[in-house]
Amino acid sequence: MKLENQVYTIQGIPVIDIAQEFETPVYVYDADKIVEQCNRLKNAFNGINVKIKFACKALTNISVLKLIREQGLDIDCVSIQEIQLAMIAGFEPSQIQYTPSGVHFSEIKEAVKIGVKINVDSISLLEKMGETYKGTVPVCLRINPYIQDGGNLKISTAHKDSKFGISCELGDEIAAVVKKFGIHVNGLHQHTGSDLKNAKSIFEAGSVLFEMAMKYFPDLEFIDFGGGFKIAYKEGDAITNIEDFGKDASTLFHNFCLQYGKKLELWFEPGKFLVSECGTFLTTANVVKSSPHRNFVGVDSGLNHLIRPMMYDSYHEIINASNTNFSKTETYDIVGYICETDTFGKDRNLPIVTEGAIIAFKNAGAYGFTMASQYNSRFRPAEVMVVNGEAKLIRSRDTMDDILKNQILI
Repeated sequence: MKLENQVYTIQGIPVIDIAQEFETPVYVYDADKIVEQCNRLKNAFNGINVKIKFACKALTNISVLKLIREQGLDIDCVSIQEIQLAMIAGFEPSQIQYTPSGVHFSEIKEAVKIGVKINVDSISLLEKMGETYKGTVPVCLRINPYIQDGGNLKISTAHKDSKFGISCELGDEIAAVVKKFGIHVNGLHQHTGSDLKNAKSIFEAGSVLFEMAMKYFPDLEFIDFGGGFKIAYKEGDAITNIEDFGKDASTLFHNFCLQYGKKLELWFEPGKFLVSECGTFLTTANVVKSSPHRNFVGVDSGLNHLIRPMMYDSYHEIINASNTNFSKTETYDIVGYICETDTFGKDRNLPIVTEGAIIAFKNAGAYGFTMASQYNSRFRPAEVMVVNGEAKLIRSRDTMDDILKNQILI
């Protein structure tokens, strides 16, 4: 979203025009930004074999998935349903990595039948794989490297108390199961979490995988460093300089491959990095009201559509798209219409907001719609993607039929 002549636009289209055409609330994605981020990642690494796999839990609209596939990326899924969406979007099973967490083994067997790559996150699951497939199905092992990082404990996934992965201290136990069943371990994986404060933590976690590879696993094909690259949510935020990171990662991995004795692939699984900045969430100010202590802007949305501020205390820049004249401003709390505390942002200084104004939330492409619900029996919003300067509907807004679907009146 750009400011052009005091009008907020996406690929030259004023967002207020998009809001008028498709109504609010609506998620809007800039296809050009997605392509730009894909290209930045693809071009960041030199002299090594790299595969980028979109962590699609961030944004699973099939039109977005198709666009990302067309950029030459693979995909990482965390459920059978995400696998099915990926295949509808055109991904081949060989392009899909399945990284579940604590699912029933029947789901694993379904994924094996489809033919996707399997990421194992417990010794129990490793044993079941060995007992069932006798080493005929190669597996990747998700290792917990005991690295604490991430912007919020709720999205930190590699510390000692995390449910994710197999403890890096259990190498001997893993090796014993692998030997017992003749399991082919083709990869090692880690994911330290989202919104990393320091990208060097990926290298620290990677060194744990390198050590385990040298000690236990002589026949690897790849090492997966996960994702979690940090993007800016507000001015002054630290970010992951992906170009500098790519140079350092390439050197580190090249040196490891020399030590290991063969060239492996290096995998990454970015989610937020690829799609967060492409997204703008448009709402309408239903009410503007003041008390002796606060000014409130109540919009036609809530935590049912964008839960990140209430769930993670996440910051989203909020813009009055209908009035960009900062000569006269007011401080507001931007709140939703859900029947509980439902705050998008506190103490935001905005040009004067009037009822009917279009209020835009930036960085809404990742974990926005995918975490939306029908709480309070509200409709989930529409999704629009701007492609080649044209705004196209890629998901219709819910209707009452969607609310009632699968309900049974007795």
